[in-house]
Amino acid sequence: MKVSVLDYAVIDEGETASQALAHTIQLAQKAEALGYQRFWMAEHHNVPAFASSSPEVIMMQLLNHTQRIRIGSGGIMLPHYSPYKVVENFKVMEAYFPGRIDLGVGNNMGTPIVRKALERAGDKIPSYEEDLRQVYNYLTQTDNSQTKILANPQVEALPAMWLLSTSVRRAKWAAEAGCAYVYGIFPYAREDALEVGRQAIATYRKHFKPSQLLQEPKAMFSAFVAAADQEEEAEDLTRSLDLWLLGQDQFSYYQRMPSVKTAKATEITSSMAGKIKSNRSRMLHGKASQVASQLKDWINYLDADEALIMPLVPGIDKRMQTLELLAHYLGIK
Repeated sequence: MKVSVLDYAVIDEGETASQALAHTIQLAQKAEALGYQRFWMAEHHNVPAFASSSPEVIMMQLLNHTQRIRIGSGGIMLPHYSPYKVVENFKVMEAYFPGRIDLGVGNNMGTPIVRKALERAGDKIPSYEEDLRQVYNYLTQTDNSQTKILANPQVEALPAMWLLSTSVRRAKWAAEAGCAYVYGIFPYAREDALEVGRQAIATYRKHFKPSQLLQEPKAMFSAFVAAADQEEEAEDLTRSLDLWLLGQDQFSYYQRMPSVKTAKATEITSSMAGKIKSNRSRMLHGKASQVASQLKDWINYLDADEALIMPLVPGIDKRMQTLELLAHYLGIK
């Protein structure tokens, strides 16, 4: 079974951003040693507890401190940026580290204040579909006779392009473009997430067209995980994730990832409890053996090639423990 990791460069209570980024390197090294396929960095802005505002910069550090594991973005929020510059950045990384680069792209624009701060210059911002087409074209073009411009450097192999989405429509676009596809279970609380994911991946496989980037369809799903060997510890970690996913004050209420102690000391109101119950659909939680079994069930039900897990729990020791336990129960080597 193929499993990968998405990280947020979590800043835990009592820690600095520098420590969080150092811990991300440790987590990537642990993932590589355990046999995980990829290690991706999320992109988040104006979230005090996350140091992952610039995934490309973090990726270069991770590439320099690992040997084999693929390193990627999960993902670059394309509407904020020039597709041309995005492709240049990833081609430079590909030139440095051939065969190890994943370009994951998405279109979560963030809060209004973030959108304003990252606003692109120009009279008219292209549609997301146009941005995606430009990324694909800049990645694959080797002749500038039509466009008069190339994204350099020219590299022997191309970074893999993954489209991140939560919809059937985007799955079809990824298929027709010949990109790899990630269906996100984690972004929103919805009871039908698995069924929509199954439909999205089926649509992706049905409409897939081989391209310069990919000859066979490749689909992955993503979800939060909170797991431990003992049920009590697993529930403690899940409570911290529950508290975080409430998203209070647009994820600015907590300046650091809430610890187990903070979660236990927090009074849960009835409205919070309702949202927490709903948010449980975004994650796999419990004893590690059970979480591993659920991951296998989901990968089969969704007809996915791979799972992308997010161990968004407090403490680098617990995040590494999560990877160790799941690797053991999943038989990852």
